[in-house]
Amino acid sequence: MTLNRRHFVGAALAATVSASSGLLARSSPLQRRTPSPLLPPRVPAAPVAAPQGVPPALLGQARAALDSHASYIGRRDKIGLVDFSLSSSERRFYLVDLEGGKVDHMWLVAHGKGSDLANTGYLQRFSNDPGSNASSRGAYVTATPYHGKHGRSQRLIGLDPENDMALDRAIVIHGASYVDPTWIDSRGRIGRSFGCFAVEDCEVGRVMGALGEGRLLYAGKSA
Repeated sequence: MTLNRRHFVGAALAATVSASSGLLARSSPLQRRTPSPLLPPRVPAAPVAAPQGVPPALLGQARAALDSHASYIGRRDKIGLVDFSLSSSERRFYLVDLEGGKVDHMWLVAHGKGSDLANTGYLQRFSNDPGSNASSRGAYVTATPYHGKHGRSQRLIGLDPENDMALDRAIVIHGASYVDPTWIDSRGRIGRSFGCFAVEDCEVGRVMGALGEGRLLYAGKSA
């Protein structure tokens, strides 16, 4: 049997939910392009003030996404938050502990070449189009890890219209040699990806371990 994107999305979400909650899918994702919710509605978490250094507006967007996509997010204690308004020379990928109200880690992360054609170090535009090589904004749920051409990597499922082609575009978390502080020293910025959330090779294990499966990764701009 030939598996299409809908089969894969359903399987990936089912695996993610099973890993984080042990629940089975309640409805088939074959009925619609956007997969049906696989978890019962969750009670929204109590608001927590933005930790120091995290843009409150962007965190507010992420919290709203966490609640609106609650049926897809099996683990709500921590989220990944990427502020693409900052230069790629800054640590703009936050692991936010929502329960503790603090930032556990901050990492360098690349944006897509199609988002910064002049290679300025700043993201200029988002795109969800295949072949754009651009970064996409919006809410993702972390899915299954795998070992690919970039080594250890983690699939992401886009939950918004602005990023729902993430699986088709193979937008994932992976390590990359061009995400390196030495590039900042010599060039003033790190390198660019093809739209993936590329992090330092030496940090990809920590990123994947911290997020795991079934957590929210939210990307946007604070300004």
